[in-house]
Amino acid sequence: MKRIFISVMTMVLAATGSMAQDAKKDFKAGGKPVVTVFTDFRVQTTDGKTNTAFEISRAYLGYAYNFSPYFSAKAVMDVTDKNNGYQTSAYTAYIKNAFGEYSKNGLTVDFGLIGTNTFNLQESLWGKRYLLKSFQDLNGYASSADLGLGIKYQIVPELSVDAQIVNGEGYKSIQADSAVKVSVGLTYQPIKKLYVRVYGDYLKKNEAQTTFNAMVAYKDDKLTLAGEYNLQTGHNKVKDNNLSGVSFWGTYSPSKKVAIFARYDNLTSKKINGASEAWNEAKDGNLYAAGLEFFPVKGIAIAPNIQINDPSKSGAKTTTSYLVSFKYSL
Repeated sequence: MKRIFISVMTMVLAATGSMAQDAKKDFKAGGKPVVTVFTDFRVQTTDGKTNTAFEISRAYLGYAYNFSPYFSAKAVMDVTDKNNGYQTSAYTAYIKNAFGEYSKNGLTVDFGLIGTNTFNLQESLWGKRYLLKSFQDLNGYASSADLGLGIKYQIVPELSVDAQIVNGEGYKSIQADSAVKVSVGLTYQPIKKLYVRVYGDYLKKNEAQTTFNAMVAYKDDKLTLAGEYNLQTGHNKVKDNNLSGVSFWGTYSPSKKVAIFARYDNLTSKKINGASEAWNEAKDGNLYAAGLEFFPVKGIAIAPNIQINDPSKSGAKTTTSYLVSFKYSL
């Protein structure tokens, strides 16, 4: 299967190379910097104990360049603070993206350190990565970027298919074996502004890991409503470590300067071999988030919000975080 996939991708790349010769004569090559910074102030309470912190949680720094109307490249560094500002910590930098792209006539081919197709549509529809990751990203179902090859094709205006073959380790790890992850997704828009997506992937290294996702979403200029179901078997390639969960979110924008949002997540794992607790009991539970977004000028978002983490584990304490989150981007 791997050989077939690689052969098909190679033929696609060879075929598209000849198509680029009819590029628009008036095109001018050029690029622009990629700069996005997430920062916040938070007050977090758990069992009567309070932590207060300012933090720069993440910064994306890079450059995107268009060589022609059809060929482009992008390189981005991801600088992150793993300790969320609560302890003295050094920032860690990773190369998140470094890829070339060909795009024409509904076909897009990416090669290199690419964004994965696991939850990129959900993250786009959620639109608030700076204050809270989308469900699969938050709960470790997959990495947002990986080294490999991806293809997307718009079959008809209502239906697109995407497929990838990647290392499966994510952009923060170096592949230590020959195992790869193969994924396929379908996105269907039966009517304008309505999205229906199904996705699956497979990775085997000693034990198999599989992921399934189904999402339905509606988005127009003022309203976004979405829900998704997620199932992963063999999480982190460990037998019987299965995770399932749902996420529902909505955003209403009464104007271009203001938005109101809310979200609910539930994560569940199962008991293994008669154990008294589920294998992921410490992280299972409910997440609630709500807040306001303000967009005073282009490139700046400010969001006072509240996030409540209510774990399923018996005796575990609920954590409530009050935040003012900021995003700056060029």
